[in-house]
Amino acid sequence: DARTLLRGVVAGRLDSRVRDRLVAESRGNPLALLELPGRVTAAELAGGFEFPAASELPAHLEGHYIERVGELPEATQRLMLLAAAEPLGDAALVLRAGRTLGIETSALAPAEAAGLLEIGASVRFRHPLVRSAVYRAAPVPSRRRVHEALAEVSDPDVDADRRTWHRALAASGPDEDVAAELERSAGRAQARGGAAATAAFLDRAVALTPDAGRRRERALAAAQASLGAGAFSAARGLLAMAGAGPLEELQRAQIDLLQAQLAFVSSRGTDATPLLLAAARRLEALDISIARETYVDAFSAALFGGRLNGNVGMPEVAEAALGAVRPADAEPAAADLLLEALIALTDDYEAAVPRCRAAVQRLSGEKASAKERLRWLWQGCVLALEIWDDEHARSLSQSGVEIARETGTLSELALTLSARAPILVFCGDLVAAAAAVSETHSVEEVTGVRAAPYGALTLTAWRGTPGETTDLIEATEREAKTRGEGIGLAISAYARAVLSNGLGLYEHALAAAVIASEHREVVAENWGLSELIEPATRCGRIDLATNAMIRLTAKARAARTDWALGIEARSRALLADGDDAEVWFRTAIERLGRTRVHAELARAHLLYGEWLRRESRRLDARVELNAAYQLFTAMGMPAFAERANTELVATGDKARRRIATTRDDLTQHERQIA
Repeated sequence: DARTLLRGVVAGRLDSRVRDRLVAESRGNPLALLELPGRVTAAELAGGFEFPAASELPAHLEGHYIERVGELPEATQRLMLLAAAEPLGDAALVLRAGRTLGIETSALAPAEAAGLLEIGASVRFRHPLVRSAVYRAAPVPSRRRVHEALAEVSDPDVDADRRTWHRALAASGPDEDVAAELERSAGRAQARGGAAATAAFLDRAVALTPDAGRRRERALAAAQASLGAGAFSAARGLLAMAGAGPLEELQRAQIDLLQAQLAFVSSRGTDATPLLLAAARRLEALDISIARETYVDAFSAALFGGRLNGNVGMPEVAEAALGAVRPADAEPAAADLLLEALIALTDDYEAAVPRCRAAVQRLSGEKASAKERLRWLWQGCVLALEIWDDEHARSLSQSGVEIARETGTLSELALTLSARAPILVFCGDLVAAAAAVSETHSVEEVTGVRAAPYGALTLTAWRGTPGETTDLIEATEREAKTRGEGIGLAISAYARAVLSNGLGLYEHALAAAVIASEHREVVAENWGLSELIEPATRCGRIDLATNAMIRLTAKARAARTDWALGIEARSRALLADGDDAEVWFRTAIERLGRTRVHAELARAHLLYGEWLRRESRRLDARVELNAAYQLFTAMGMPAFAERANTELVATGDKARRRIATTRDDLTQHERQIA
C-alpha cells in the first residue's frame, strides 16, 4: 500500500491530506515515494505549512517543467500557481480563489492537455515536485496575490489556521496583526501538524513582527519549537536573533539553556554537559523547576559522554544538582523523580534502584502529563534498562516513539528510537528492531545529526554478521572519539563481545566485554558484565570471571527482577560444578522464561545444553540445544543458532539446515524498498 510505504519513510508527522496528494501525484510509485522525504520539508509533510518553493526538484527537471509551463496561456499559468500554493490539492478552494482573480475554470484545460496537471475532486500535478517548480518560477508579487486570494476564500470557521497561513504568505512586510494571528494559531497547528507546523507558524510570525522586542520574544519561542522539530540550523539562527538586543535575566537564561540543548541534540558529545550544567546553575535563582529539569538534561548529556567526559561528568552534575532543592510543599514532578534517581545512581546502586523504579512507574502511570511523557520517556527507558526492568523498558520506549511521532518531535524521536531498538533485539523481535533502525536513519536525514548507532550495533551483533558488524563498530568508534561520545565506545565494545561470543571467538569476546564494563557507565556496565563471564571461563580467566560475578551479583540482587536474577543465575552456573551448576542453569531458564528478553533465554538454553553435552548427558543436551536452536532460528540470530547446531551434531544428532542470511547482503536503501 502506497500510503503505508510513505508513512514508513517519513520521520515525524504526515498529514493525511498531504499524504493522499503526494501518493496521487506519485501514482503510487514506490521509488518516487521513497525519494520524497529527502526533497520535501517536514513542515510541508506535516500539513503544508511551508513555502511551497522549499521543496527542491533536480535542476534539469525543474528547467524542463518551467519551460513547458511558460508555453501555456497566462491565465492557465496563474491558475496553476494557485494550485501550487494550495498544499492539500483542494480543487474547490483553488477554483473559488481563481474566480476572485477573474480566472475561469476552463483556463486549466491547456495544462491538463499538456499532461502537467489533472483536476477532479482534487488537483493533481504530474509529480509532487512539479508543484514546487511552478511556485518557485513565479515572481514574488504573483505568489502574494494567489495567497491573498486563497486566504479570502478560506472559511475562517472551518480552517482558520490555513487562512492565517495564506494571509502570512500574502504579507509584503511587517504586520503585527498577522504576526499575532500566527502566534495564536501556532498552538492549534501543533495538534494538526506537530512540532514542524508550530515552528513554521512561529518562524513566520517572527518575520512579520515590527517591534524589535516582541520579535526577540517570538524568536525565542520559535527557536524552542524548531529544536523540538529537529530543525537545528533554523533554531540556531532564531537564537541569534533572540539574543540580539536587551533581554531580561530569565530570557537570557532561556537562550543559554536552548543553546546548551542544541549542543546536546546535535552532537551527543562532551561539549553539552558543561553548558547544560552552567545553564542549570543560572536558572536556580530564576526558576527552580526549570533548573531541576536542566540538571536532568545535564545528566543525559553526561551519560552520552561517559568515559570521555573529562572533568565534568555524572558525579559533578550530581554534586551541583544537590543544591537545587525542590520546595518542600511541592508535589514531585516526573523530572524531580528522575533527578533524584540519577543523583543516587552516581553514589549507591542499591539505594538508587527504588528511586529509579519510582521514576519509571511515574512515567508509566496516569499521573504523568502528556508534556512530561514527551519530555522524559527516553530517560525513563534508560532507567528501566539500568534496573533490568524489561516490561517497562519495552512499554515506555513504545509509548515514547508513538508520542514523538504523533507530535513530530524529532529531537525526542531520535533519542527514544536509540533506546527502543536494543530493547526489541533483547526481546527477539529483530524485524521491529530493524524497522526502528531504519526510522532512526530517516530522522537523521531530516535533522542532519548522526549519533552512535546503538540500535544497529546491537542488531547486527546479535544477528552475528561479522563483516557488517565489524565495519559498523570501527566506524562508530572513530566517530564517537571525535564527538566525545563515550557511551558509543562502550556499546561498540559490547557489540563486539556479543558478536565474538556468538562466533565462539572467546578471547576477542573477553577483551571487548572488559572494555564495555570497565568504566561502570549506566546500562553499558550491565550489558558488558552479562557478556564477560562466559568468555572469561572459556579462556581460563577465573579471576576476571569472579570479579565480574561479584559486581553482577550486587546489581542483580539490588534490582530483584527476573531479567537481572536470570542473568546472574546463568553466569553463576558457568562458575559452578556438578549439581550446583545444573541448579543455576535451571534457575536461569525459569527466571528468563518469565521475561520478554527471549534472546537471553535462548542463550541460557544454549549454555545449559553445552554443559550437559560436556557432562556426557547427550539426550538431555539435545533437548536444551534444540530449544536454543529453535529460538535463535525463529528470532533470526544465525551465529548463535549455528553454535547450537554444532553442539547438536556433537551429541550425535543430525545437522540442521543453516539459516539463510541473504537479507544482510542488501543495502539499507534496498531493505527499505523491500
